[in-house]
Amino acid sequence: MSFEIKSRSELPIPASGMEVIPKLRRLPALKEFSIKDKIPVYAESLPGGQLIITKIDDILKWSRSGSLWYLLFGLACCAIEMMATGASRFDFERLGMPFRASPRQADLMIIAGTITWKMAPRVRLLYEQMPHPKYVIAMGTCTIRGGPYVYQCYSVLPGADVIVPVDVYVPGCPPRPEALLHGCMVLQEKIRAGNSNKK
Repeated sequence: MSFEIKSRSELPIPASGMEVIPKLRRLPALKEFSIKDKIPVYAESLPGGQLIITKIDDILKWSRSGSLWYLLFGLACCAIEMMATGASRFDFERLGMPFRASPRQADLMIIAGTITWKMAPRVRLLYEQMPHPKYVIAMGTCTIRGGPYVYQCYSVLPGADVIVPVDVYVPGCPPRPEALLHGCMVLQEKIRAGNSNKK
């Protein structure tokens, strides 16, 4: 077996990068962000500007979905995961969700943990003190269906939907912060679409 030694000019040498610049100019320009990507609008160009036509309902749904102020309501171990979601690593704030300690300033209640019959009237009272429109996320197996306690303990509520209408269920024991963030994004999509469990 013999090997031929090629001259340096015949070897495959990677491009230095300067040869690639003309090719980059042929690529299509990146699409700029438009409000039409987020809200169904009709835009018409006029001399001196642009006229945008849309429905007020679409603007309100879009603004509500981007500014959900949530009420912390941690009842058990799922609350630790909810606090981790609000901390710097996962950061609820990037979704436009600041924490509120008062139900009168919050429009989202995240129920995290086991609800007992003794605590149920307080959960309902806090829900009723929230202004309209209000939304609820049930976080964790114990909140959704009572968890492992519902069959062996007389004091556990068999799900948060017995006392308040729930919009999004986040299953898990306990659910990871990524799951809660996904549940919040699903709720934002439901709000933009106008679908929620409001009666």
